Amino acid sequence: MTAWTAHVTVATVVEKDGKFLFVEEHAEGVMHTVFNQPAGHVECGESIIEAAIRETMEETGHTVEVKHLLGIYTYTPPMFPDRTYYRFCFLANSIAYDPNATLDTGIVGPVWMTLDELIESARARSPLVIKAVQDALSGQKYPLSLIYEHQNSPLISNLDA
Repeated sequence: MTAWTAHVTVATVVEKDGKFLFVEEHAEGVMHTVFNQPAGHVECGESIIEAAIRETMEETGHTVEVKHLLGIYTYTPPMFPDRTYYRFCFLANSIAYDPNATLDTGIVGPVWMTLDELIESARARSPLVIKAVQDALSGQKYPLSLIYEHQNSPLISNLDA
């Protein structure tokens, strides 16, 4: 039996003129490409907001400004029951775009689509992709002040010694 693993991930929902920014990508265990929000894992030493900004740039070439927390979502893929993804999803605005940016391995490229176009494609990477857009369209949003991320300081680190 494989040990259960939690994965902390981030994603951004970026809307412009009624369309949303998605990433066309290759996914593990899937024969065709899928669509996802710009998303990925939080790396050691970075905040979840920093991770969301970095992942969006690495997967789309867009520099974003994170405006609100959209929601916190969990997902356990049927094909990987030993994994649960905890996804912090943010509403963001694109403030710059580099069409020549080198994108992460496995990324085909950025795509702008409506929710209907995403649903019609039947290629959403997970139900979370559709749910996040539905939540954004419904006006759901929370202030970033809802998030507190403790940063270690030398004073606090010395107390642990």
